[in-house]
Amino acid sequence: MAEAEEQETGSLEESTDESEEEESEEEPKLKYERLSNGVTEILQKDAASCMTVHDKFLALGTHYGKVYLLDVQGNITQKFDVSPVKINQISLDESGEHMGVCSEDGKVQVFGLYSGEEFHETFDCPIKIIAVHPHFVRSSCKQFVTGGKKLLLFERSWMNRWKSVVLHEGEGNIRSVKWRGHLIAWANNMGVKIFDIISKQRITNVPRDDISLRPDMYPCSLCWKDNVTLIIGWGTSVKICSVKERHASEMRDLPSRYVEIVSQFETEFYVSGLAPLCDQLVVLSYVKEISEKTEREYCARPRLDIIQPLSETCEEISSDALTVRGFQENECRDYHLEYSEGESLFYIVSPRDVVVAKERDQDDHIDWLLEKKKYEEALMAAEISQKNIKRHKILDIGLAYINHLVERGDYDIAARKCQKILGKNAALWEYEVYKFKEIGQLKAISPYLPRGDPVLKPLIYEMILHEFLESDYEGFATLIREWPGDLYNNSVIVQAVRDHLKKDSQNKTLLKTLAELYTYDKNYGNALEIYLTLRHKDVFQLIHKHNLFSSIKDKIVLLMDFDSEKAVDMLLDNEDKISIKKVVEELEDRPELQHVYLHKLFKRDHHKGQRYHEKQISLYAEYDRPNLLPFLRDSTHCPLEKALEICQQRNFVEETVYLLSRMGNSRSALKMIMEELHDVDKAIEFAKEQDDGELWEDLILYSIDKPPFITGLLNNIGTHVDPILLIHRIKEGMEIPNLRDSLVKILQDYNLQILLREGCKKILVADSLSLLKKMHRTQMKGVLVDEENICESCLSPVLPSDAAKPFSVVVFHCRHMFHKECLPMPSMNSAAQFCNICSAKNRGPGSAILEMKK
Repeated sequence: MAEAEEQETGSLEESTDESEEEESEEEPKLKYERLSNGVTEILQKDAASCMTVHDKFLALGTHYGKVYLLDVQGNITQKFDVSPVKINQISLDESGEHMGVCSEDGKVQVFGLYSGEEFHETFDCPIKIIAVHPHFVRSSCKQFVTGGKKLLLFERSWMNRWKSVVLHEGEGNIRSVKWRGHLIAWANNMGVKIFDIISKQRITNVPRDDISLRPDMYPCSLCWKDNVTLIIGWGTSVKICSVKERHASEMRDLPSRYVEIVSQFETEFYVSGLAPLCDQLVVLSYVKEISEKTEREYCARPRLDIIQPLSETCEEISSDALTVRGFQENECRDYHLEYSEGESLFYIVSPRDVVVAKERDQDDHIDWLLEKKKYEEALMAAEISQKNIKRHKILDIGLAYINHLVERGDYDIAARKCQKILGKNAALWEYEVYKFKEIGQLKAISPYLPRGDPVLKPLIYEMILHEFLESDYEGFATLIREWPGDLYNNSVIVQAVRDHLKKDSQNKTLLKTLAELYTYDKNYGNALEIYLTLRHKDVFQLIHKHNLFSSIKDKIVLLMDFDSEKAVDMLLDNEDKISIKKVVEELEDRPELQHVYLHKLFKRDHHKGQRYHEKQISLYAEYDRPNLLPFLRDSTHCPLEKALEICQQRNFVEETVYLLSRMGNSRSALKMIMEELHDVDKAIEFAKEQDDGELWEDLILYSIDKPPFITGLLNNIGTHVDPILLIHRIKEGMEIPNLRDSLVKILQDYNLQILLREGCKKILVADSLSLLKKMHRTQMKGVLVDEENICESCLSPVLPSDAAKPFSVVVFHCRHMFHKECLPMPSMNSAAQFCNICSAKNRGPGSAILEMKK
């Protein structure tokens, strides 16, 4: 349990054995500190008997009859000598300007702290309590109550005289009074009463539960939560009462208000004080325990509990045992709990000590998390409420977290947290790197080092690179790839890599890394040489990125050997930097690579490499025959004689046939197809392409004694040559496979031709009729004639200016218009009349006439 530890040395009080203290994993709700300064001086010579709290100051009464006004730090601001005996009660109004004091010798004083008004009264019995009106500062509220054997209400009347009224008597001494608004609550030996000062009626009586307890030793604790909610603590019982208005129909002779107990429960210990905390309760408890050794009852440390009240029970939120001075000698009546509503401060008052409890703020929460080594939660809490924390800094918490992780051996997590915690603070980064170096964990922090903003000293990065170079080539290569080259001194690292290559000259990882370092240093020639040696895929990227084409003119074979496709694409894309002639010369000793290059060039442009087309014939014949025929077909610069010679030497029939046909020797080509390939379909296809009657004649003559050829001709000849020419030449008695099917196909083909002709004829007739109808509709349409139209002959307006006069106009379909008298008379041979303008167009669109008469 959390405890308020003594903060002052030299104290005369005993403290409990530390072995009895137990640390709780649950965070406490309150924090404690001893009210010191002037309070310490007072309680060294005197003992506290009562205390009242105001938002602005504190008022402390002692056993020697003194009243001290204190600030919130416990410093004495004012002192009053009220009585030679114990001060029983101090009461303040809400403004804090008037104070009432009563003492054991019966004296009662009510006076203004900042004014001269004062009231004195002495009774013949001890006055245990006093309560001034909460609004005493108002002239209409000059009232206060005192309690001893009677509860008296004092009220200032006319002529500034005070008159007293007995509100209650006959049930023993009144030991507790609390005044809130218009309600006064008090406790005597029998129970708790509430008096309405407006209606001047007592509205309830709440009897005490445990009558076996002495009321002077276990006094009642009263506390108003608000103007209508009273909390009663007596013995081990707690009750929450709500003052409610009675319905008018229920009043009769009853008070206008009544009290309902909304919650009541028992506590484990004796209640010494109560205070509200939002919807919860703060309960100060007096504790008695039995010693295991002597089996005697003794006074233990008091407890301050936060309780969540329910209807018939309660839930304990937190419970703290308090070490106050002299707790072993205190009784239940010696403890008081006062509170400040504005700041949620709770004052635990005992004869020789005053302890202040306050709600823990975010700084306290972080303190507790750090104490429990919950650094991650502490850092998160600080980030969330960084505007509210005052004592802590996010950076300090973060550094403590990193140190904790390092001490625990979680080096990778610690290094990862550096990114978030250290941020852009270069000095802290460098400090942490050296700390990781001391423990031999530079590798752990290397992935998280800043690489841009901020940038650390080059020495830091070089130190880590050397660490990897000594033990982890792959890790070293990874850092070189990931880190920008300007973070460190490149020449220093290059020299270090060279030194290591002296021991292991064929290490590919080091060679590749050295090439990357050369690239950073713009030493592209050395880098390219290493990449080519390693046959590394980045060689083409390096050449393109840094325009190293001048460096590869003598390395074309190496590039082609490495990746011919990429190399050829690169060379062709950069013809302006490496000419076609240069590439062909470099590949002269590697004809297979030369062919790859020239083939790709030909695919891109049939004319760029025309000077090499003759060479390509041999290259295609040697390395790529499937593409030879397409090349011969697409090339217009290929020497056909040379190509024919090569193809005939190698007995390439298809290519020879193509060349013969292209050179005009179709009959030789056809003969070669029939004699070499024996493929009637191919021969027929060739004859179709050439569309030459002599070829068909040669094909028929060659096939006449070969039944399979005849079948093929019969199946395909019908649409190109008259089948009768072939049928008449077939020798009588020759057996021809599938002759019937072939003849049927010839007839079907003939029928198909007839049908096509008839169909075409029908379409032609339909189109002609449609066009004729369209022309007729067009010629039947009217033509607009207005005053803007002129006679094409006399060039005067067609329509007369006087519409009443008769006129005659001739309008042709070509939109030319004439006065009828301006047209020449039609000849005797033809009665038709034609447009003079359009007659030259061989009776064009003006051949028809439209005559308008009026």
